[in-house]
Amino acid sequence: DLISSLCSGLLTIGDRFGGALDGAADLFSTAYDKGLTAREFVDSMRRQNKLILGIGHKIKSRTNPDLRVSIITEYATTHFPATPILDYARAVEAITTAKKDNLILNVDGAIGVLFVDLLRHSGAFSREEADEYARIGTLNGLFVLGRSIGFIGHYLDQKRLKQGLYRHPWDDISYLNPAAIQGGMSATKNDRVQVGAAKIAASK
Repeated sequence: DLISSLCSGLLTIGDRFGGALDGAADLFSTAYDKGLTAREFVDSMRRQNKLILGIGHKIKSRTNPDLRVSIITEYATTHFPATPILDYARAVEAITTAKKDNLILNVDGAIGVLFVDLLRHSGAFSREEADEYARIGTLNGLFVLGRSIGFIGHYLDQKRLKQGLYRHPWDDISYLNPAAIQGGMSATKNDRVQVGAAKIAASK
């Protein structure tokens, strides 16, 4: 039913899917407010062995830019009163892409920093109010709102087209061998267990 499908989809949202918006907004604005240079921020994250949320894309790169990022950043630089957090994120991007071409400011990062810039410089909020809205998860709320519409659309389309629940092919599913991880070994391709193969073997 619609509600169960929507709830199932919403429960997939978390730090790895959707959480990058709030995380990017917090990381970049905090570093900027502390007065860290872009280089100091990148070096600090590297020393902590932490990813910079809002940086990096599997497909897009400097030579294959994400048009969504281009559109919203161009709009912001033209129409926003000020974009200091975006400018800071761009300075970070210049450092990260020098290391690897796809370590660009991605769409989550762009939305995150522009949301902070808009709250802080629109004149509609005090600095305390702007910081609170960014802190309490407003960005993730906007993400959930948009995804909810998408989830409902997928559900209705599948109902209209009389499609059943999507099942990924068994022979294309694998997971890391728990024994390899517990043994302290670094996981390799040989440490993956293929679900389809295991299921076939068990049925023999």
